[in-house]
Amino acid sequence: MGRTRTEVTARAPGKIILSGEHAVVHGSTAVASSINLYTSVSLRFSSDSENVLKLELKDMELEFSWPIERLKQVLPDFDSPSPSAPKSCSTDSLKSIASLLEEQNIPEAKITLASGVSAFLWLYTCIHGYKPAIVTLTSELPLGAGLGSSAAFCVSLSGALLALSKCCELDYNQQSWVALKDSELDLVNKWAFEGEKIIHGKPSGIDNTVSTYGNMIQFRSGELTRMKTSMPLKMLITNTKVGRNTKALVAGVSERTLHHPNAMASVFDAVDSISKELSTIIQTPAPNEIAVTEKEEKLEELMEMNQGLLQCMGVSHVSIETVLRTTLKYKLRSKLTGAGGGGCVLTLLPTLLSNIVVDKVVAELESCGFECFIAGIGGNGLEVCFNDSTQT
Repeated sequence: MGRTRTEVTARAPGKIILSGEHAVVHGSTAVASSINLYTSVSLRFSSDSENVLKLELKDMELEFSWPIERLKQVLPDFDSPSPSAPKSCSTDSLKSIASLLEEQNIPEAKITLASGVSAFLWLYTCIHGYKPAIVTLTSELPLGAGLGSSAAFCVSLSGALLALSKCCELDYNQQSWVALKDSELDLVNKWAFEGEKIIHGKPSGIDNTVSTYGNMIQFRSGELTRMKTSMPLKMLITNTKVGRNTKALVAGVSERTLHHPNAMASVFDAVDSISKELSTIIQTPAPNEIAVTEKEEKLEELMEMNQGLLQCMGVSHVSIETVLRTTLKYKLRSKLTGAGGGGCVLTLLPTLLSNIVVDKVVAELESCGFECFIAGIGGNGLEVCFNDSTQT
């Protein structure tokens, strides 16, 4: 017999919203970007003698395991999986999957993971049926902070599953990270969206699209446009660790819009202009250091303006204001990213900024109990890497 690959690792990036959150719900343009913080999923088919499907969540020191026979009993429709035809999880299938989760005794403190584990079972059985395997997950992204952790999970999982299916033509001898073809990425994105639907109910599709293709996207009224950035940007991302209720924040903006329709229409128009200008700046070449600095200064101003408008919408928070004040002391501009009400704050780190200043800012923010990450934005999307060859 020949040699085949039976182990693959896929990684997919998180995302930030550079401009336009909340306003996008009311028809404005928004811009999202990938960040170079990744979720990785490793998939290894195991021998039939083991006859179990295992999911290991390394960061949480949790492990789930299902006998293949049990999967066949509860999910009887996957004898002939169809990886090339993404499909939605029906209410009945979701109930069946829920019964498989109940048997796992997920600790109460980690019960929010249940929807992610449900997405895993659906995507795995749809794409590979009842093959025994060990799937391992690690992530650099904080959960529930608005950095697209669930989408990065769904994209990296779908990427790993499809890389070992007949849907992808990949060079199995490639030992380094490789990107998939556009048509293969399209398929990954569709499957990842099905996973996101299980986790979030009605996701916009923005998070999984950014995570799949990388770089940046502009979106408005459901239309997504992929963008190419010509300048490397670095952001300090501060996780306030304050949880928030996204639905309640979105509803609050809608209520304010009902109370003040004309004023809020002007706010949304201004956000739309900021997103469009930001897109133009990011895509304009910067041939030298002076041009880069000028572009960064304009982007800082736009971020600050966007933050002011988010405050007008009522989605800021005392923790966000603390980050804004702290970074402003060092002449750095910041804005919230995502739903607001806590979550994460972005601070642009100009190219010529000294590392000493960055270290001081980070130290001061961490002394407030916040968590800081430094990330490049607009980088690669999903990539896969084959780990070893196994005789078959």
